[in-house]
Amino acid sequence: MLSAEGAPPPPPAPPEPRSRVDDWWERVTVGARARALWNWGAPAFVVLVASITRLWNLGSPHELVFDETFYVKDAWTLVNLGYESKWPDGANDGFASGTADGYLTEGSFVVHPPLGKYLISIGMALLGGGNSVGWRISTAIVGILAVVLIMLIAKKLMGSTLLAVLAGSLLAIDGNAIVMSRVALLDNFVMIFVLLGFGAVLLDREHSRGRLEAWIAQRQKLGKPLDWGPALWWRPWLISAGLAFGLATSVKWNGLYFLAVFAIYTLVVDALARRRAGIAFWATSTILKQAPTSFVLTVPIALVTYLLTWTRWFTTTGGYYRQWATDPGNAATGFFAWVPLEWQSFWHYQVSTYNYHVGEQRPHGYQANPLSWLFMVRPTSMYYSGAEKGQNGCITDLCGTSITGIANPLIWWAATAAILFLLYRLVRFREWQVGLILIGMAAGYLPWLMYLQRTVFQFYTIAFEPFMILGLVFEMGLVLGDARDPGWYRNRGFALVGAFMLLAVVVSVYFWPLWAGIQLDYQFLAGHWWLPTWR
Repeated sequence: MLSAEGAPPPPPAPPEPRSRVDDWWERVTVGARARALWNWGAPAFVVLVASITRLWNLGSPHELVFDETFYVKDAWTLVNLGYESKWPDGANDGFASGTADGYLTEGSFVVHPPLGKYLISIGMALLGGGNSVGWRISTAIVGILAVVLIMLIAKKLMGSTLLAVLAGSLLAIDGNAIVMSRVALLDNFVMIFVLLGFGAVLLDREHSRGRLEAWIAQRQKLGKPLDWGPALWWRPWLISAGLAFGLATSVKWNGLYFLAVFAIYTLVVDALARRRAGIAFWATSTILKQAPTSFVLTVPIALVTYLLTWTRWFTTTGGYYRQWATDPGNAATGFFAWVPLEWQSFWHYQVSTYNYHVGEQRPHGYQANPLSWLFMVRPTSMYYSGAEKGQNGCITDLCGTSITGIANPLIWWAATAAILFLLYRLVRFREWQVGLILIGMAAGYLPWLMYLQRTVFQFYTIAFEPFMILGLVFEMGLVLGDARDPGWYRNRGFALVGAFMLLAVVVSVYFWPLWAGIQLDYQFLAGHWWLPTWR
C-alpha cells in the first residue's frame, strides 16, 4: 500500500522493550494458584510480621511505663467501679508485683473520654489487672488490625496489590507504630477509628457517585431538567464514617477534627460531582440540600456514640464531678434550670476538660513542638532502665534498656518528603487520590498548629501516620510506573523501590531493641541517637 505521495509508508515503530520486572511478574503469577498465592499470601506475610513485632515479649517490662500509669489504672477502676478513681501512693509498685488492688473510691479527674480505657480494660478483664500483657494486648491487636486496614485502603485507593503490600509492610516495621502498639496508651485507638472513618469516606465517594448517576438517569428518562440536584439520604458509608469518627472522638477529642474536616471534604466532592454532571445549581443544591442531609447522617450518630461511652458515669454516683450540680450554688438558674442535674454536672465536666486541654503548659522533658513533628526532632522516651556490669544480665561496664518512640528514620523522613511533594502534585495534576490522602494528613496534623504553646508529644503523630505511609506509597507507585512506561524506567523503578524497602528493613532491625525494650550495651544504645535531641 502506497502513501498519498506514492511512497511506501514508514515501518511501524518497534515496541518498547518489556521490562524484566514485567517478565518476572508474568512468570510468578501464571495460573490461578499463583495469583491467589500473591493476592493472599503476600498480605498474610505482612500481617505475620506485624504480629511478631507487636506481640513478641509484649509483657516486658512488667511495670507501668510512661502514661500507662494513668490509663491502665483508669481502665481497671472502670472495670470495677464504673468510673475512674484515685489510687494511693505506691500503686505502680503493686502493678509491677502483679497485683492491681488498692484503688480508692473517690473519683479522679481525667481529661480523655472513657472509650480507649474501656478497650484497654478488655485485656485486663480477661488476663487480670496485674498482668502486663493484659493491659497492653488491646493496643497490640489494634496495631495489627491497622496494618490489615491500611492494606485494604491502599488497594481500594490505588488499585494495586503490590502498593497495598508496600503500605502494610511500612506500617508493620515502623518504630512509631510498633511502640504505640506495645504500650497501653490511647492514641492507637484514635488511629484505628480514624482509618475506619477514612475507609468509609473512600467507599462513600464511589457509592454517592453511583446514586447521583442513577438520579440523573431517572431525570433524563422522565425528560425533567437537571436543576437543583437531589438530597442523597441513603449513604450507609457516610453514616459509618460518622460512627467511626465519633468513636475516635470518644477516645480523644482530636478525633473531632477528622469528623469536621472529612464532613467538609464530602461536601466538596458532592459539589464537584454535581457540577460535572451538568446540574445547573450545583453549588446551591449542595449547600441547601445535601449539606443539611450529610450533617444529619454524620453528626448525630457521632454525638450519640460519644455520649454512650459515658453511660457508666451517668449510672454510677462516684465519678468525678458526678454530683457537682447538686452542691449548693452550682445548679443552673433561669433559662437552663430545667436541665437535669446529672446533665449539668456532665456539661461542667466537659468544660473543665476543655479548659485543661487548652491551658496545659507544664514543661516536660520529652515535649515536642508540633512544628518539629514531621522532622522527628524529639521522639518520646517511654521507658529507660540502666544497669551496671553484673546487674540484670549486663556483661559490659554499663547497659541500658529503652523503649523510645523513634520512628524508622528512613521511612519517616521519606514520608515527610513525599507529603510535601504531594502538595505539588495536587496543584499540578489534581489527582483525587492525592487530595484524599492530604485531607487525612491535614485533619490529623494542622489543628495542632493552633496549640504551639501547649505541652504535646511526638507520639501523637500515630493518629495521622497512616496518611504519611499512604503518601509515600503513592510516590512509590509513580517510581514503579506501569505497563505504559518504557522498560528501562520500570527496571530502574523496581530497583529503587526494592533498595529502599531493603534498607528500611535493615534500619528497623537496627532500631528494634529500642522499640521492644531489649537491654543493650550503653555505647551501642547511644549509637541509635542520630540526633542529639533523641537522647
